[in-house]
Amino acid sequence: MTRHDTARSAAHADGEAPSGNRVHLVRSTELDGFAAISGGTVGSKKLWMGRVVNPPMSATDNHHHGDSEAGIYVVSGHPVFVYHDGTREVRLAGNPGDFFLVPPFVPHREENPHPTEPAVVVIARTTQEPVKVAVPELYRHTVGEPA
Repeated sequence: MTRHDTARSAAHADGEAPSGNRVHLVRSTELDGFAAISGGTVGSKKLWMGRVVNPPMSATDNHHHGDSEAGIYVVSGHPVFVYHDGTREVRLAGNPGDFFLVPPFVPHREENPHPTEPAVVVIARTTQEPVKVAVPELYRHTVGEPA
């Protein structure tokens, strides 16, 4: 049996391969809120991906993503990621084509200081659904959370 025959034999009666045996396409017009790839949209087991548009002159609240890592790719605009390194507040400014990594439990916020241009980013997390835990400040909290 060839690879093609094996794939065909795994297909459902309607011609679609079972969810775990096929590539999924999620068009930019089909996002579920911010989510493109998640347990809810395509049955992802370990990955969440989405697109976020931060309007001009905006900032998120201070938050972390639990035990999930977050990888961010800057599509357009110039987002600023703000966190506290234990001594001082650190501001990392991104440009189109740049990547950021936010480790688990690291409080941070995203800002878009530009007066007219939105900042568009694609986010990938190591959980199937988004986790966003609001915190009152950027300091790492160790009570009840891994360091």
